[in-house]
Amino acid sequence: MENKRIVFFALMVLSGIALLAFSGCGKKDPPLPPEIKGQKIAAPFDLKYKVVDNEITLSWNHKVDAETAFVKPDSFEVFMAKKTFEACEGCPFEFKSAGTVFMPFMEFATGIQKGFKYYFRVQAIGDDGMRSEHSTTVQFEYK
Repeated sequence: MENKRIVFFALMVLSGIALLAFSGCGKKDPPLPPEIKGQKIAAPFDLKYKVVDNEITLSWNHKVDAETAFVKPDSFEVFMAKKTFEACEGCPFEFKSAGTVFMPFMEFATGIQKGFKYYFRVQAIGDDGMRSEHSTTVQFEYK
């Protein structure tokens, strides 16, 4: 009888260990390359807009920093999101690519429609698809 209890207890402990060892979310991200100091792209900054009739023109600046972000971008991708004025405050919205601008240009124009709130942000892109953080987001209401 005592041997049965010991065997039962040992099986319970082994089951617990196996459960912990083989449990997990099942998702595995690809390995990240090692980060080399400064080997990244700085985010665009000073994003501004100008509206003329039904067109908005965005402009921004970009600076390479020799210590923290020395990779020069090849292009910039502009992202746009829009929602109606009736949409609830704080409702989520999705940014979609509005276009790409190649260096040395840092200006982008696109058509807009009345009755929407527009949100824009820009991201620098370098070799091998390296991307910067997004710029700050600008918002424009076109009534």
